[in-house]
Amino acid sequence: MSDERSQGLQGREGDSGPENLLDSFDLVIASLPPGDPIRRELLELRPQIHDHQETMVEARRMIEKLEEVIKKVTSPANRIGTFLGATSKDTAHIVVGGADYYCNVDPRISLAKLKKGTRVLVNEAFVIVGDLGFETAGPVTKITEILGKDRLRVGSEHGLQSMVLQRSADLAHSTLKSGDEVRVDSNYRMALEMLSSTKSHEHYLDNVPELPWEKVGGQEAALQAIKDAIELPLLHVDLFKKFQHATPKGFLLYGPPGCGKTLIGKATAYNLTKQLREKSGAEMHEYFMHVKGPEILNMWVGESERMVREIFATAREKRGEGFMPFLFIDEAESILGTRRASRYSNILSTLVPMFCSEMDGIDSLNDVVIILASNRADLIDPAILRPGRIDRKIKVHRPDKQGARDVYRIYLTDNLPYDGVLAKEADGIGASIERLIERFVDWQFTRRDENKFLEVTLRSGRKETLYRSDLISGAIIASIVERAKAMAIKRAIATQQEEGIRETDLQLAFNAEYMENDIFPTTDITEDWLKLIDYDPENVVKIAPVKPISDARSRTTSGVI
Repeated sequence: MSDERSQGLQGREGDSGPENLLDSFDLVIASLPPGDPIRRELLELRPQIHDHQETMVEARRMIEKLEEVIKKVTSPANRIGTFLGATSKDTAHIVVGGADYYCNVDPRISLAKLKKGTRVLVNEAFVIVGDLGFETAGPVTKITEILGKDRLRVGSEHGLQSMVLQRSADLAHSTLKSGDEVRVDSNYRMALEMLSSTKSHEHYLDNVPELPWEKVGGQEAALQAIKDAIELPLLHVDLFKKFQHATPKGFLLYGPPGCGKTLIGKATAYNLTKQLREKSGAEMHEYFMHVKGPEILNMWVGESERMVREIFATAREKRGEGFMPFLFIDEAESILGTRRASRYSNILSTLVPMFCSEMDGIDSLNDVVIILASNRADLIDPAILRPGRIDRKIKVHRPDKQGARDVYRIYLTDNLPYDGVLAKEADGIGASIERLIERFVDWQFTRRDENKFLEVTLRSGRKETLYRSDLISGAIIASIVERAKAMAIKRAIATQQEEGIRETDLQLAFNAEYMENDIFPTTDITEDWLKLIDYDPENVVKIAPVKPISDARSRTTSGVI
């Protein structure tokens, strides 16, 4: 019997686990007769064996978990690199932490599917074991030069060193240009993404409405000078070649503020583009870049110059795309002035030569039309204004009496509501508006005491008085008309009747425009007033606003008391 039991146990030696051991134990117990004392002892021993084996199983599980944890915490970290390309069918070129490696690739990773510029997982043996795709974050820089089909030069901003990057797979067929922003991998080897949402030059773009010459009033002399400079070279090309007469490429519009320099610039863009479109028969649109001088000034060394290069590069690029670019620089004296023109003398000392260099690279107005606007042309550097750069200097005068009529007629259109008496005149609304404007302009230009505005003291000692009409401008006329409209609207609301613009509305608006003094300096600082009057600054000693008579009387009375 004991031999049989031993054979049964030997047959179970290969089995493992608590269930198999207990099954063998149960077989031994079952082989004993019911009255055998050993059977009783074995039955008493069985619960202890069961508990012991359960403890062993739980201990084995805990040991396995601890071994797994120890393996994790003691295993070396995998590195992340940038995939630069395949060197053979099973090796790759990567960069990890700034160092280059030729490494093997795990056979489970498809080398053909790895894209240039993606992140790869590298184990302790520097074998690629995973593809992590492209980075979603990283440093941003600007392109300064395109080098061939797959290389870009970036940097050189704020004193940083410039670098050459490769294009990633996603940028291989993208159209990139100088000034575009790109996101770079952490190893500074690959340009991963173009950030098209922040094109720095787009905020310069300004819309040009349909603006024929007829819509610019009161500036016949300035418009004729621009027409001669722009239209004649385009309409008589052969004659200009015969006389070997160079076409201009730059204009300076100078004069008091509010007199239509920006409007003339946009009209130039519209009409020149229209002429080129009709002449060539090709579809062409203007690209009007309205750059305000102070926008270019930047405290960082070299940043202002970079913006100038970018602006001209954008203009040339748009010309290549079929646009007609116009570079309109407002407040030109702030960035193209002499050293005495600005407190930023250190910036101007390099900015002016940069502008000169870029202007010299433009052949004629067929490439890029440059228009400068300033109300202090005497402060612009002579190097900018010399022939060959700015070929035409055009004075934009304040409108005279006839010019003021023309400007008022542009704003007081036939479709506006007018006073009932005016609207019912027999010869039509158009003639009635003409007579209204005639009467109002005569009243406005009258040399009476209440219209006195400035007293100018010259170096010779002579004093001259300027009246309100001497400081009229297109912007003031537009504001007067808007004020008159507001008065008519308030009257219509109060009376609940159909009301229109009256002559008295225009007169009240005219007085309010000058009395509120929104567009004129609030002090008697000569430098501020010189921007508004047509006097040689060298001959002016003092400029003082003329106080209203009522104010003077009140001050005298209060002084007696």
